[in-house]
Amino acid sequence: MRHSLPLAPQFYVTAPQPCPYLPGRMERKLFTALQGDSASKLNDSLSKQGFRRSQNVLYRPSCSDCAACLSARIRIEDFKPSRSQSRTKKRNSGLTRRVASPWASEEQYDLFRRYLDARHADGGMADMDVFEFAAMIEETPIRSRVIEYVDQSTDQLVAVCLTDMLDDGLSMVYSFYDPDYASKSLGTWMILDHIDIARETGLPYVYLGYWVPGSDKMGYKAQFSAVEVYRKGHWEDLGDASRYESDMHPLSTDPIAEQVANISLPDTRGT
Repeated sequence: MRHSLPLAPQFYVTAPQPCPYLPGRMERKLFTALQGDSASKLNDSLSKQGFRRSQNVLYRPSCSDCAACLSARIRIEDFKPSRSQSRTKKRNSGLTRRVASPWASEEQYDLFRRYLDARHADGGMADMDVFEFAAMIEETPIRSRVIEYVDQSTDQLVAVCLTDMLDDGLSMVYSFYDPDYASKSLGTWMILDHIDIARETGLPYVYLGYWVPGSDKMGYKAQFSAVEVYRKGHWEDLGDASRYESDMHPLSTDPIAEQVANISLPDTRGT
């Protein structure tokens, strides 16, 4: 099934499959290819409309009977760390940040495998081999970086984040860490460090991916201050997380054709 706008790009819909976040529900995605000279403009524009990048594809949840998944971002100007987050920063003061071009290494893949085996052994990435991992890191038509975190005391790689550089922020595409360092809250630490990077570079947002009310896997994103979610065509403060439970019903989502018609595309003339 395909729906398209009068001008490129064209938008497609995936077949329904079991939702990885909410038991008993089915997920479906609206997606388009990310390619050509206007890839960066398209990525910047659609990221502001709740889309996420995966290699050469931009996608957004478009489930037929559920609208629980909401794109989330942190507003840097208003962010203030909680006491717990401040303690997390102190606990990880011995980590060094390294920033590199999106190029996969064996060290990264070994860490990735350990992370999956410990945290997501039954997830959709569980069978990803080294070549698929390399594709995830390296197949990007836009400005991306691999941000590594190294333990200064051992020179050991303990965490990695694939990060896209948007015109208004940093998008944390995918992150993973050493399960032996679980007590150091490295997932939270990487978000806090991306907030620091955004401040250093004058960018107003850090994009976190999707927040899903009712999903324990995604609950940590609501623990950050100044979080906004993309809902019903605009960004709004997250506020009280419990008020989003009403989005989990069949009337929450618009028909696909209507969703596509409401997408704003960038002006790519002259690119």
